[in-house]
Amino acid sequence: VQLQASGGGLVQTGASLRLSCAASGFVSRNAMGWFRQAPEKEREFVASIAWSRGFAYYADSVKGRFTISRDNVKNTLYLEMNSLKPEDTAVYYCAATTGGVLSTYAPDRESPYIYWGQGTLVTVSS
Repeated sequence: VQLQASGGGLVQTGASLRLSCAASGFVSRNAMGWFRQAPEKEREFVASIAWSRGFAYYADSVKGRFTISRDNVKNTLYLEMNSLKPEDTAVYYCAATTGGVLSTYAPDRESPYIYWGQGTLVTVSS
């Protein structure tokens, strides 16, 4: 499985962006997630989604502003980001676990994710 993230860019505070992550293989039974890495900081969890609809988890810092979703037919993961803040500036990475995990499984740490995209840069100006 290869993941290709896209949709990043330069926006002003309060703007919205939608990130996409296209998978080259089937990920319909994989948990998927978004992580981000700000300059001079460690990579951190943003959001994750189980392969069964309705099970999604968010970092407290983005809860209520970001929405993760997936289209298992298109093998694509999304991250809708609203009310962006300068502290959201980071490279955003999409990731996927191995297939065949529990339908409600959506880990918020890096170790279960074995497939990673190349990252897309989001810059929020103040």
